[in-house]
Amino acid sequence: MKKRMRIVLFIIICLFLVFLDQYTKAIAVRYLKGQNPVPVISSVLYFLYIENRGAAFGFLQGAQIFFYLITIFVLFLILYVLRKLPDEKRYVPLYIVCVLIFSGAIGNFIDRVRQQYVVDFIYFKPIDFPVFNVADIYVTTGAIIMVLLFLLFYNDHELDFLKVRK
Repeated sequence: MKKRMRIVLFIIICLFLVFLDQYTKAIAVRYLKGQNPVPVISSVLYFLYIENRGAAFGFLQGAQIFFYLITIFVLFLILYVLRKLPDEKRYVPLYIVCVLIFSGAIGNFIDRVRQQYVVDFIYFKPIDFPVFNVADIYVTTGAIIMVLLFLLFYNDHELDFLKVRK
């Protein structure tokens, strides 16, 4: 896929994923805020409204400036990778990782800028997992895929395109 088409597709997919994230959060605000947890699968999965002023899964509560800076850094890093990404099918998985992490970061960044917290609403009870949202799913899935790609799929020389040339 040519660079221009890859960028256009990146923008379209990211816009759709961010819209989906923001839409699900709007539904959570409308129907879950101030309500008791709603069981989706009894004793397993619940919808539960939470205002998260921390990072993913509630870590580092109240460090908004830190989150802004980290998010902006990650977004620019992803754009750098996207710009350098070779036009070969072998790099499609890395492209997907970029889409997922970028979309998730933007989705939560919108919340932080607009309201100083992120709306979380999905609760997995069996392991008392922290409440999360759709953007968190994008970022976590993208990060897991990225680690697997770097450990099992790409070898060192296939990632040489990421090196900064002097």
